[in-house]
Amino acid sequence: MSFSTWITFFIAACLIAISPGSGAVLSMSHGLSYGVRKTTGTILGLQAGLLLVLFIAGAGVGSILLASETAFNVVKTVGALYLIYLGISQWRSRPDAPTDVSVLHGRVPPASKRFLLGFLTNATNPKGIVFMVAVLPQFIAKDAALLPQLLILACTMCAIDLAVMHGYALAASSMQRYLRDAASVSRQNKLFGGVLMAVGATLFFVKRQPA
Repeated sequence: MSFSTWITFFIAACLIAISPGSGAVLSMSHGLSYGVRKTTGTILGLQAGLLLVLFIAGAGVGSILLASETAFNVVKTVGALYLIYLGISQWRSRPDAPTDVSVLHGRVPPASKRFLLGFLTNATNPKGIVFMVAVLPQFIAKDAALLPQLLILACTMCAIDLAVMHGYALAASSMQRYLRDAASVSRQNKLFGGVLMAVGATLFFVKRQPA
């Protein structure tokens, strides 16, 4: 892979990571609720989901998925319903009754649950599949080995996304000291819950590419 190809991908990956989406919302929500250190588990889960989507697209499976309207609609519906479920859970959560996506006074769900939450958020996002299938082939040279190129692109994207998601979490966690009372936590839950539901609802309008 040439340097010019890599730097172009680097710029594109930065723009993608910075663009607000379900991963950014989740990182901010957990950063505000748990702090940056504990949000790392969630962010690592996001990267695992991102890697899965990237390698699916790179292996050509994503193209097959997009060619099948039924398969694509299944993934789209699962992803949308999952985000809406998370949003409803957070909206309805109370400061004295934590859920997987909202805690108070240090009551944090296990790291494995936070990791799985992040993984499913990215792995079931059809927007990620559409983007990877549409954009990734432009950065892969057909006359070179596929796996090394995918590894370079994967490492680049994950490194950028790790930094950006931690930035979102850090920005949110800096507000913790202003949101310690139950009323503030309740408003926070409704805000992030509403955003997650809205993001989930938009997934229903994602269209597959023509076969």
